[in-house]
Amino acid sequence: MSHNITPRRALISVSDKSGLVEFASRLAASGVEILSTGGTAQALRDAGIAVKDVSEHTAFPEIMAGRVKTLHPKIHGGILGRRGTDDAVMTQHGIAPIDLVIVNLYPFRETIDKPGVTLEEAVENIDIGGPALVRAAAKNYESVGVVVSPADYPEVITAIERGAFDLELRQRLMAKAFDHTADYDRAIANHFIPLFGAQEKGFPQHYHADYQLHGVLRYGENPHQQAAFYTSRKPAGATLATAKQIQGKALSYNNLADADAALQTVLRFPEHPACIIVKHANPCGAALGDNILAAYDAAHRCDSTSAFGGIIAFNRGLDGETAREIISRQFVEVLIAPAYDDDALQVLSQKPNIRVLEIKSEGHTGGEWQLTSIHGGLLVQEWDSGIINRENLSTVSEREPAPEELHDLLFAWKIAKTVKSNAIVLAKNRATIGIGAGQTSRVFASQIAVLKAQSEGLDTRGSVLASDAFFPFRDGVDAAAKAGVRAIIQPGGSVRDPEVIAAANEHGIAMIFTGIRHFRH
Repeated sequence: MSHNITPRRALISVSDKSGLVEFASRLAASGVEILSTGGTAQALRDAGIAVKDVSEHTAFPEIMAGRVKTLHPKIHGGILGRRGTDDAVMTQHGIAPIDLVIVNLYPFRETIDKPGVTLEEAVENIDIGGPALVRAAAKNYESVGVVVSPADYPEVITAIERGAFDLELRQRLMAKAFDHTADYDRAIANHFIPLFGAQEKGFPQHYHADYQLHGVLRYGENPHQQAAFYTSRKPAGATLATAKQIQGKALSYNNLADADAALQTVLRFPEHPACIIVKHANPCGAALGDNILAAYDAAHRCDSTSAFGGIIAFNRGLDGETAREIISRQFVEVLIAPAYDDDALQVLSQKPNIRVLEIKSEGHTGGEWQLTSIHGGLLVQEWDSGIINRENLSTVSEREPAPEELHDLLFAWKIAKTVKSNAIVLAKNRATIGIGAGQTSRVFASQIAVLKAQSEGLDTRGSVLASDAFFPFRDGVDAAAKAGVRAIIQPGGSVRDPEVIAAANEHGIAMIFTGIRHFRH
């Protein structure tokens, strides 16, 4: 059998009619007979293109209000028949070959995205005949071409016109076709499984991820690793999926990971101008201020060494004055803000390699499922959306925190949530002054936080401390007291809580339990 085929008969049934008329016109001009149904057939006739109804071809009418149109042996036999193998049986039953199938499916996703969509509407937009046609044509790719995307029309029609509709192209189209039907079924399953409770403690039997390719990256965490960025079908507004890149080089894998950490952290402070500086997925400086310049100044002061080459995120528009301060003080990989004034853009244009992202703060929803791959499997959990307020707090020490201490404690607690465990955050005056991240010992994390503060010349006396999990021993409290910490916020829940509380009382430290942990491995 020749690797090239010359289509003589095509079946066209599409929901997305983009580019359809031109494509079908050129097919007809190439001598291809066109079979079609419903709205597709009407659109082609309106354009002056000769069309044969499927019902005429099969000698069987559409029935059940259009539910059954193409489910007929003369259609599927014409598609599935193996050329050179099934010719005799096709002739015996009067089955004419169908060499080309152009089908895309009922708009199920678009339907369920409509506000107030009913169950009946969703069900009626589950395509049955379309996937069957696509799968049949894809299975018989050696003899049949299948096209599921208008984006492929130009390449396919050019190949047909040149007599070069070859096996390699049909194989690529076949793979796209099965991806198309798999994606369609994923959408249906993801809609109905939670709706009808077909879950095990809230989780489906099979996890169907629903992301689309945003772009292939230069490499992954390291140059020898391939990588790509996929986005949600309906990403929330305040995400990297909806970011507008104003200038700079393409975002790398590490840029995206760090930028996400910075963005998700800064969005936790809508009430005040905030600045977050992230390096290697950990905040190395964070602060609130009366304006973003003050916030940046305090955040940078926390750990100016680590800030070099970091990601900086703001929750307010960036002005020229702040932009000048940034580029005069440090090298920055990525800047994130909801807006930039003209002066800021002019300043940043002097550093064209800086990746400047505009990400609106509206639409922040906290994310979907959090996915972590491990060898042989996938871990799935809810995003850590646990929050506390003053009503949730329990003072366990003899001394109550002063009002300003309480403000700083709540600020530090929000930052600790995004720091890799074990996490210790020292803060004063609504700014971090030392961060200990990713240690195997909580006391070591405390010592590192103090050491970082001291290395930047920051006074830890009168500061507060946030710990993402409980203190298993009193040594962490003793280390904090030695540094002059006046108040501690932590989850509590250790068997040694009485010992830890006693240590706080010995040192005159106010201690608050949150009852919630924020591990981030």
